[in-house]
Amino acid sequence: MLYHLLYPLHTTFIGFNVFRYITVRSIGAAVTAFLVMLIFGPMFIRAIKRRQIGQVVRDDGPETHLKKQGVPTMGGLLILCSISASTLLWARLDNPLVWLLLFVTLFYGMIGAFDDYRKVSRNSSAGISARAKLALQVLGAMSVGLFLLSHPGYDGQLSLPFFKNIQPDLGWFYVIFAIIVIVGSSNAVNLTDGLDGLAAGPTVVSAAVYLVFSYLAGHVVLADYLQIPYVKGSSELAIFCGAIFGGCLGFLWFNAYPAQIFMGDTGSLALGGALGSIAIIIKQEFLLAIVGGIFVMEALSVIMQVGYFKMTNGKRIFLMAPFHHHFEKKGWHEPKVVVRFWIVSIILGLFAIATLKLR
Repeated sequence: MLYHLLYPLHTTFIGFNVFRYITVRSIGAAVTAFLVMLIFGPMFIRAIKRRQIGQVVRDDGPETHLKKQGVPTMGGLLILCSISASTLLWARLDNPLVWLLLFVTLFYGMIGAFDDYRKVSRNSSAGISARAKLALQVLGAMSVGLFLLSHPGYDGQLSLPFFKNIQPDLGWFYVIFAIIVIVGSSNAVNLTDGLDGLAAGPTVVSAAVYLVFSYLAGHVVLADYLQIPYVKGSSELAIFCGAIFGGCLGFLWFNAYPAQIFMGDTGSLALGGALGSIAIIIKQEFLLAIVGGIFVMEALSVIMQVGYFKMTNGKRIFLMAPFHHHFEKKGWHEPKVVVRFWIVSIILGLFAIATLKLR
């Protein structure tokens, strides 16, 4: 919005020329989202407390989590508001990729909000059915894949880190691939959101990395030099990534141990869906497995635990899944688990950026 309102005035005052630069607008979006969280966070927490919208803790989890019962949840609503407001304020609104990303993020947020509402209203850790949730997630992801394949200049080719000359073309099967990536990313972030600040921290790192890649993918000269797929208009997604970065950083202000509020499925499903969609749009899908390694590890730990449990009639690989609970059961304090997972996430983020030259 600011671009459309103020940039045309650069002919009158050269200072307005700064709104032309994506780097400036990305920083502006990050700072705006952060300030929205910081200013409205306390008011939002008080409002949630008045309405008695509190976390419902599963009774088979670590005993230390029982004290989290009743802590305000659905903080994802505020995250989504901060991301949407800052994106609309700083991004170019004539870019269809920006609107596509906003749509899928808010759609996944709606799924999560309905799930959170069912949990709170029933005072149960079980929300909407797994089938209904999955069906809605598939619907949202499918719309992204179909939109992109019908978008001029888009195709079903994949980009593989480390291999610059291997670009398999999936054709219309790319839609199925997009569904797997987006739905998988959404659920992986959702599974990670089990400790104070655990999901928000790696999301900040992932958003920062994809901010860099979005900017490069939309710059024809830099994309050609670094031998990554050029996606026209994708630089504007850097503003959206900046908004996620700032929004999640602001949320950590209140979500750090001991948490004053949780994001709930409203936030985790939406953020995971957004990261998966960004990866699909800029054709850096496999990079998500690197930069989002924490999310992948958490999801795999659940898959492995469930599969092994069924095959061995009750035996377990981990003391408890998702993976972060395994370390809690081993005696690690919650803040130690979270900070160490953050450290791993930062290392993975740096490694993901390094793939730009390891091709």
